[in-house]
Amino acid sequence: MRIIIIGAGEVGYHIARRLAVENKEVVVIDTSSEALRKLAEASDVQTIRGSGSSPKVLEDAGIARADIFLAVTDSDEINLIACFFANMLGGEKVTKLARIRGSMYTNYKGLLMDKGAGITKIINPDEEVVNSVLRLMSVPGAVEINEFAGGKIRLIGMKLPEDSPIVGMQLMHLRDRIGEDLGLVIAALVRDGELIIPSGLDEVKKGDIVYFVCDIRDQDQIVERLGIDTEPVREVMIIGGGNIGYKLAKALDNKFYHTRLLENREKRCRFLSERLDRPIVLMGDSTDQDILREENIQDMDMVIAVTGDEETNILTCLLAKSLGAKRTVTRVNNFGYMPLIEPIGIDYVVCPRQSAINSLLHFIRRGRIISSVNIRGEEAEALEVIAVEGSPIVGKEVKDINFPRGCLILCFQRGDEVVIPRGDTVIEPEDKLIIISTRQNIPKVEKVLTTSVEFF
Repeated sequence: MRIIIIGAGEVGYHIARRLAVENKEVVVIDTSSEALRKLAEASDVQTIRGSGSSPKVLEDAGIARADIFLAVTDSDEINLIACFFANMLGGEKVTKLARIRGSMYTNYKGLLMDKGAGITKIINPDEEVVNSVLRLMSVPGAVEINEFAGGKIRLIGMKLPEDSPIVGMQLMHLRDRIGEDLGLVIAALVRDGELIIPSGLDEVKKGDIVYFVCDIRDQDQIVERLGIDTEPVREVMIIGGGNIGYKLAKALDNKFYHTRLLENREKRCRFLSERLDRPIVLMGDSTDQDILREENIQDMDMVIAVTGDEETNILTCLLAKSLGAKRTVTRVNNFGYMPLIEPIGIDYVVCPRQSAINSLLHFIRRGRIISSVNIRGEEAEALEVIAVEGSPIVGKEVKDINFPRGCLILCFQRGDEVVIPRGDTVIEPEDKLIIISTRQNIPKVEKVLTTSVEFF
């Protein structure tokens, strides 16, 4: 698979490194020689210095032989022009993905995808971040939530309380403790910062973050039986009225939430006030403790800092937490900051660039893959795939599928039914499987999804 990436920024850098490890042929184009040098030193990829919007540069990169074309610079215009020329030079056989944020373009998705640029998929990181926050709000206490099968299946990460009934229990006894009436599979454990894809012999320990997969209809009962106390989110304060803050406030513009939006620009406050009904728009500095106290920050169920300045977001969340806010969410763009967020006391982190990578990944995977998300940064990946006739997993009972350690079938959708598999469950053609795998095993998963070759 030949993949051309336009842009060696955070998104381009990380996805290029990820794909190079999987032995894919990767070419990265950027105008910055320093960014290209950094990437070349970190991974085995081909780099070309030049503009991704130049037809000559695209020809030199081998656009005529490319399978995937990713335009992920910070400029919407460069990404659009690059896709336009990639469509002219590479034709329809090239899958073209563009990172586009501006509403002046995203409002015309049909035009960009059906004609002209011939873009296969437009990735809007801001929308992905808003959706991530809304999912977190739907399950208070969760550290991460991902959806599959059109929202029917959820993969949820939660920190277990010390008195949870499954602490100290081997996973093979999970159904005995939780009950036979609820479908539940433990997908992963995070212990002391390390992610573990468990077997039935693994034991749940105090302080573990548990990732489990379930039918969304069973979600609330499962959380209750795991001993996790969740209070619904009602009082919300959003810090920052930019694109993400505005979209989030718009989504919360209803009777269920009492929403305040704090923005420090007068002109932007007027814009927000004219377009929002129930949310209260306030003008002020989010790092001013007096302002936070005046707005009763101690009564907030969730404070969500989504300004364009990540240092401001982090500081605001720490202030809000120290003043009594129950939960905090911060927007971070720099991947280097992400491991630091939890240890300093912030509850959740959302990253537009990570959201963009998740949206791009499943287009790059081989086989009939519907969606793909990173779990716990980039330690593991959850794939939603269609089992095809001729694959060695079709027609086999789950217990007889020879998956390598670190790879697990979690559940699947058959027709409209969500199935939590047992050992004797047989995989049938066209089943939509949810598979979790460590990063190292992804090439093996791709191989078995596209050929008749067994795992070894």
